[in-house]
Amino acid sequence: FGSSHFARRRRRGAGAPASLLCGYYAGAAVLAAPRSAMEDGEAAAGAADRGGPPPEERRDATLLPPKVLPANSRYTQLLMERQKTLGSKELWQQVKLPPGASEEEWLALTTVDMFNEINLLAGAVQDICTEATCPIMNAGSYEFMWAEQGGQAPQRLSAPKYFEALLLWVDRQLSDESFLPVQPGVPFPHNFRKGIKVIYKRLFRIYAHIFHSHFKEMMEQEADAHLNHSFKTFIYFVKEFDLVEPKDLEPLKDLIALCMRQKNESLRGAA
Repeated sequence: FGSSHFARRRRRGAGAPASLLCGYYAGAAVLAAPRSAMEDGEAAAGAADRGGPPPEERRDATLLPPKVLPANSRYTQLLMERQKTLGSKELWQQVKLPPGASEEEWLALTTVDMFNEINLLAGAVQDICTEATCPIMNAGSYEFMWAEQGGQAPQRLSAPKYFEALLLWVDRQLSDESFLPVQPGVPFPHNFRKGIKVIYKRLFRIYAHIFHSHFKEMMEQEADAHLNHSFKTFIYFVKEFDLVEPKDLEPLKDLIALCMRQKNESLRGAA
């Protein structure tokens, strides 16, 4: 994308370190040699547990520890097949359901990747997205309030606190095997797709804030190419599986329209 889409509205910060971003996407951290699985969360989408990894366990490059699927899980074969073609297709082709794959398993596996990617982006902007620079969580004129589950009164949070609350919440959903089963043969819950859609609606807001409030610094630190690549992958996946309503994508509607034009041009070129 061009640099004219977003302008920095607050003071110049330290910038997002490009070295943390380059070459990360496509699940490299999640899908490398598996570490021990994180402890199971206590609730599926919409749960109210407020636990999470303590600060001393967090990694410098990410806001939270990367999410790792257990070794020999039901996703192992799908992961191996995906890695064979990684980088050999256009982004919009890479997000499509592989032939013969379960849509639920593809949604689950890709959502873990997306969580790790956005977790990395959130960690990379910690020096520039602070209580002082971003006292409210917004994207231009859009403000996002935080409510962990339905029925709770929405809270106004700073952007960094919103990032943390959101990522902790998503981590709990993905760690809960009653929501995202990892053992072969265990059925997905009836509300799985509904829960996944809530996750994507909320994760989109991190991209929206970064583009509106921190894109200038990302350019200065030469991290904008990775941000653009990451966002395009996210949008192509969301559009492919109809995971976010158009009204919830309004804060970046012009950028999304550009993404889809680029996809259509690629399709015409391949015809």
